[in-house]
Amino acid sequence: MRTPLQVALLKHTDDPEGSVFAAARLCYSGSTITDLVCDDQKKKEQFVAKIRDLGHLSVFEHVSFTFAVEGISRACSHQLVRHRLASYSQQSQRYVKQNQFGYIEPPTISATLGNEWFSSRMALIQEWYDEALAAGIPAEDARFVLPNACETKIIITMNARELLHFFSLRCCNRAQWEIKLMADEMLRHCLAVAPSIFCESGPGCVRGICPEGTMYCGKIKDVREFYADMKNTQG
Repeated sequence: MRTPLQVALLKHTDDPEGSVFAAARLCYSGSTITDLVCDDQKKKEQFVAKIRDLGHLSVFEHVSFTFAVEGISRACSHQLVRHRLASYSQQSQRYVKQNQFGYIEPPTISATLGNEWFSSRMALIQEWYDEALAAGIPAEDARFVLPNACETKIIITMNARELLHFFSLRCCNRAQWEIKLMADEMLRHCLAVAPSIFCESGPGCVRGICPEGTMYCGKIKDVREFYADMKNTQG
């Protein structure tokens, strides 16, 4: 069963720009607690942009975002959890039996060998898994035959600073295709609720020269247009 990608923003810090504004203002002034509250949205956005451009990113750690993700493979989630400044809750293959497991099919496989080639092999693996369960093997051991393609579901919480870093790496054209698609969807959600924080987010080449050096994709103009369009649509 092929499973499409789904990314939902479950919750986020109320008034994200306001939290960054308050933290930054406290650092740079003799303000009291009551002085830290600002109801002027434009003022908050301008101040947030200034702080972001100065590179004072610790104040962005006071803002968090929680996402629910479905339709990614175990291969993708293994990359995701390398980002250690985050919290993850992943669906267990030990306690959740994989009856008719969903799977993610790489476009290169379907384009080269056809959908039937991949789906037939996933069906065979399902048979092996079912046979193991029927033989009395516990799910925590039967799962050893499951592929990296097997679909997983995960809850992710990251603060804004880590998200800025995450997007700079995973929105890059050289990122693995699946985690890039997920990162782009996460960025769209962030732009919708906190545009002044994420308005310059995306791969490193959105803001300057490509950090990939000789490994660059050669499509910097297209990349910048893609993320400019995303900002204009979502922000």
